Amino acid sequence: MRTKFRSFLHVFLLSIVVAGVLVACSNNDENKENTSNNDEKQAIEMGQINWAENIAVTNMWKVILEEEGYEVNLNVLDIGTQMAALENDELDISPEIWLPVQDASYVEQYKDKVNFSETTWYDNAKVGLVVPSYMEDITSIEDLHDHVDVFEGVITGFDPGAGTMEVTEDLIQEYDLPFELLPSSEPAMLTEITEAMKEEKPIVAPLWSPHRIFSELDLTYLDDPKKVYGDVEKIHHATRLDFADDHPELATWFDNWKMDDDQIGSLMVEVSEAEDPLDGARTWVEENEDVINEWLEK
Repeated sequence: MRTKFRSFLHVFLLSIVVAGVLVACSNNDENKENTSNNDEKQAIEMGQINWAENIAVTNMWKVILEEEGYEVNLNVLDIGTQMAALENDELDISPEIWLPVQDASYVEQYKDKVNFSETTWYDNAKVGLVVPSYMEDITSIEDLHDHVDVFEGVITGFDPGAGTMEVTEDLIQEYDLPFELLPSSEPAMLTEITEAMKEEKPIVAPLWSPHRIFSELDLTYLDDPKKVYGDVEKIHHATRLDFADDHPELATWFDNWKMDDDQIGSLMVEVSEAEDPLDGARTWVEENEDVINEWLEK
C-alpha cells in the first residue's frame, strides 16, 4: 500500500514538473512572437524641417504610421543634418528632397551613402524670388538691378544651408546682383513678408510652391530667364541605405505616396489652422481615407 502511494506521488510530482515545462515553453514562444512583432513595428525616426509643407506631411505620416502600429519620432533638423543622420543610420527617412535643382548638391554629396527615391510624391513644385503684386514695375530678376535702393540691397531669406538658399546665392552671382541674402528661418521670413505687405512696403524673398502663404498673400514670382532656379521641381524622399531591407512594407508605402495640388493644399490648411499640427493632420487623414488606402495598397 505504501509502495503504491509512493508511485502515485512520484507520477503526480512528475506531471507537475512536465506541466511547468510546457507552460514555460509556451511563454517563451509567446515572448519570441511578441519580440518579433516589436521588431517589425519598431520606432521610425523621421526628419522634419520647420517649413509649412514639411510640417504638414511629416505629421500626416506620423498619424498614418501610428494607426498601422508603428511608433514615429519626428526629429526637427535642417536638411544638411538630416543627410548626415541618414548616412550614419541615426535617421530612417527624410521626406522632402527637391530635384533636379534645389537639393542637387546633397544628392551629389550623399549619392553613395543615402538612398534618394526615384519616385516622387509631388510633381508640380516651383521655386523663385517673389515680390508683392503691388510692385508692378518689377516682373523679372533682371529688374532688381534698377531697384537696389528700393530693397536696400537685401533679399530676405530663411534657413541657412537649405538647398534653395544655396541656389539663391548662385543666382545672385549669375545675375551679378548687388544684393545680400539675409538668412533667418521660414517663420521669420514669412513674418517679414506679412508685415511689409501690411504697409505696402517693398520686399523680395525666395519662396516655393506648394506653400500656404500664396493663399494668404498676393505674391508674384519674378521671371528667371537664366533658369537658375530651374523650371518645374519634383519632390522625392530619402532614406538610410538599409531602410528598404529593414522595412519593405514602409518602403513600398512611401514609393506609392502621391499628392496633387488640392491634396497638399488642403492638408497644409488643416495643419496650419489646428492648435496642434498632429490634430490637423489627423482630421485630413480621416477625410482622405481612400487616397491613403491607395498608398498602403489596401
